[in-house]
Amino acid sequence: MDQITRLDVWVSRLCLSHGYNHIQARISRLVSRTGDGPLYLLLALLLAWLDGERGMGFLRAGLTVFALELPLYLLLKNYIKRERPSGLPVFIRPSDRYSLPSGHTAAAFVMASLVAIHYPSMAPLAFVWAAVIGASRLLLGVHFLTDLIAGALLGSGCTLLVLL
Repeated sequence: MDQITRLDVWVSRLCLSHGYNHIQARISRLVSRTGDGPLYLLLALLLAWLDGERGMGFLRAGLTVFALELPLYLLLKNYIKRERPSGLPVFIRPSDRYSLPSGHTAAAFVMASLVAIHYPSMAPLAFVWAAVIGASRLLLGVHFLTDLIAGALLGSGCTLLVLL
């Protein structure tokens, strides 16, 4: 575990300890906001309205997957209790104390996985977007790399478990 922690700290230092970190943080804040929950609901409702049964299927699937992912995320976060990065620049105030797994990344990968299942041609864009949301959390100083990996696995895994 010490090797993973050392790798996480090294990656965080590399990403946050440079002269461009304030510009990077402004961009990362905007990207991170696209991963806030209300936008997911708005997207799903819009698809349900515009795309008939396929859009309604997307909405129903999203509600079902998030009904599993959110409690599991909270259980893991409060069981593991990994402290957030410290001693490095932090550019936002996180909504809670612990970092593992990244909730923004988990939710982004739920959405990307749902898009891949319901709108396959959009899958590459959706997964790139989800990865960029995860990276934004690292670049804001509130998560380690392994928090993002765990979030991606949680979000994708819950989607696959529920829908396939």
